[in-house]
Amino acid sequence: MRRALGLLLIIAVALGLAWVLARLGGSVEVRVGDVWIGISLPILLVGLVVLFLVLHGMLRLVAALRAWPARRRARLALAARDRGDIAVTRTLLALAAGTGDVARAEARRARLALGDTPQTLLLAAEAARLDGQDGEATLAFRALSERGDARFLGLRGLLRQAMARGDWPEAQRLAREAEQAMPGAAWLRAERADLALRTKDWAEALALAPPETPRASLALAAAAVEPDPARAAALEAEAVTADPGFVPAVLAQARRLREAGEPRRARAMLERAWQKTPHPDVAALYLEDEADPLGRVKATEHLTHADAEGTEARLLLARSALEAGLTGRARAQLDALLAKGTVDRRAYLLMVDLEQLEHGESATARAAEAKWLRAAATAPAAPRWRCAHCGTRHDEWAPECSACGTVGRLEWEGTRG
Repeated sequence: MRRALGLLLIIAVALGLAWVLARLGGSVEVRVGDVWIGISLPILLVGLVVLFLVLHGMLRLVAALRAWPARRRARLALAARDRGDIAVTRTLLALAAGTGDVARAEARRARLALGDTPQTLLLAAEAARLDGQDGEATLAFRALSERGDARFLGLRGLLRQAMARGDWPEAQRLAREAEQAMPGAAWLRAERADLALRTKDWAEALALAPPETPRASLALAAAAVEPDPARAAALEAEAVTADPGFVPAVLAQARRLREAGEPRRARAMLERAWQKTPHPDVAALYLEDEADPLGRVKATEHLTHADAEGTEARLLLARSALEAGLTGRARAQLDALLAKGTVDRRAYLLMVDLEQLEHGESATARAAEAKWLRAAATAPAAPRWRCAHCGTRHDEWAPECSACGTVGRLEWEGTRG
C-alpha cells in the first residue's frame, strides 16, 4: 500500500513538473560563428535532466565495473568460508568419532578453503596424528610453532609427540620453549615435572613438584648428585625438614655434620630420628664411633631410653648386650620379645647366638639352636624397604623402584613413631 501511494505521488509530481514546464515560455539561443541554434526553454530543461540522468547512469556503470572484481572476490571468499566452516565441523566430528582418514580428508578441505590458519593447522595435525601419520602431524605442528599467535599450540603438539616416542631430551627442550611461550601454564608444569622424573633430573623435579609429591625423596636424590657441597647440604636439610623421620636423609645429614666436625649435632639428630623411625641403620651410625662393647651398651640404652620396650629397641639392646658378653641382659630382652609373639627372624637368630655364647658346643646348646633355627625359618623376614606402588622389597633405599620405576614410594616396613 505504501509503495503504491509513493508511486502515485512520484507520478503526480512528474506530471506537475511537466505541466509547469509546458506552460513556461521563452527560448534559448546559442550562436557560434555563423551557426545559430534556438531551442525552447522547456525542451532545454528536459534535455538537461535527461543528460544528467545519462551521465549519472554511466558513472554508476563505470563504478560497478570497477568494483566487480572485488565483489567477485568477496563472494568467492564468502563461499570458501562457508565451505571451510563445513569442513572444520566435519573434521571435529571425525576426530570425535576416531576416524582418522575422514578427519585428514576434511582437514585438507578446510585448509584449501580457509588457508593455513591456527585452527586449520591444529585440526590437520590432530587428524594426522589420529591416523598414524606422525610425519605429517609434525609438519603441521612445526608450522604452528613458527607462528607468533599459535606458537604454544605447535610446541605442545611437538612435545606430546616427543614424549610418545620416548625422546626425553627433545621433550625437555620443547617443554622449556613452551614455558617461554606461555609462562605458568598448569598443564605444562605437570608435564615438565613428569619429564624431570623420567630423566632423573631430581633438582628440577623438586622445583616443579606439587604439594602431594614426596619432597623428601626428591630432595635427597638431588643432593646425591649435586656437585656443590653447600647446595647438597641444603638439599639434605630440606629432605629432613620435609620428613624428619626419613632415615636416608637423616643419615646423609648426620654424616655430613660429622665430617664438618659437629658430632654432637649428628648424635642429637640421630636420637630424634630414632624416636620417629627406629631403623637399624640409625643405630649403626649412632654406635659407629663407640669401639668399647660396654660403651656400646650404654650408648644403646641412651638411644632407646624413650621407647625401651619397642621391638627395634629390644633387638638393639639384646645385640649390644651379646657383643659385651652380658648374656643375662640379652636373654631378658629376647624373652620379652618372644613373649609378644609378633617378632621377625632376627630375634630367633639372636637366640641362636645366645645359646652358643651361654652353652658353647654342648648337646643342650645344639638342641636349643636347632629349635630357634626352625622357628627362624618360619618367622617373618626382617623389615626392608618396600615399594608402596608394586610391593617389591628392596635391601636399600633408592629414589625410584627398580621394578616399576615409581619415584619416591619406597617405604620402610618397620614401625614409625
